[in-house]
Amino acid sequence: MLRLKGISQKSQIATRYILNSATGFNHANIIPFSQSTTSVRFLDIYQMGSKDAIDKERARLKDEMSRGYFADMSDLKKHGGKIAVANQAIIPAATAVKFPTLEASYSDGKTIKLPFGSDGIAGDQPKATLLCLTFRANSQAMVDSWSKAFHEAFNDSSNIHIYEVSFVDSWFLSLKPVKQLLLRMMKKSSPLNQTGALQRQCVYSFGDHYYFRKELKILNLLTGYIFLLDNFGRIRWQGFGTATEEELSSLLSCTSLLLNKK
Repeated sequence: MLRLKGISQKSQIATRYILNSATGFNHANIIPFSQSTTSVRFLDIYQMGSKDAIDKERARLKDEMSRGYFADMSDLKKHGGKIAVANQAIIPAATAVKFPTLEASYSDGKTIKLPFGSDGIAGDQPKATLLCLTFRANSQAMVDSWSKAFHEAFNDSSNIHIYEVSFVDSWFLSLKPVKQLLLRMMKKSSPLNQTGALQRQCVYSFGDHYYFRKELKILNLLTGYIFLLDNFGRIRWQGFGTATEEELSSLLSCTSLLLNKK
């Protein structure tokens, strides 16, 4: 009887947590247990005897411990999320690097691999793709300062995609039943009011994104990251934080160059 009571109490706590979490996010993000906690991870059993795996894990722990929520918050207070200025000109194709493949989910549960076409499925590739990345809910306003102006400028273009990607690193929220519940709740939320050929698409990426962030050199999780990709999935322009008029002009100009390229 005591055991059943304990299980029931744990179930109630988990249910309350899901419901409380649901009130802490909008269409752009989900708040994990603590903003200073990314995920709980364990080495796979087959890796326990691997020296390379252990050394790799130690290096990761050292890296993660050297940078946390308070460091991100301190930087945010200093520069407001503008960790660097955006590119003033388009990055040449010869030196541009490919955006790492990322799996994300729509609110209806359908999955997609970004950049568009990276899953190997044939189809018409967009000439330009704007990827807006958020790791915490507070950076949604930063993303909006880019995506809304971009959407208005290219509203009638069918050769452009816009994806607003929200990252959920919490291991608990990434569990399949919890993830499905959260996605259903997001589906019920108010959709973006949009018209025209170009649509702002909101997707969610669950799980461990440490190495993805390392590849893109993303350190501060409290700011927004903006990437303009060409039809080969290469990064041709990048911005950070809240958009300025000059940076928006640069983004729109670089996008026009990609659209006009034959």
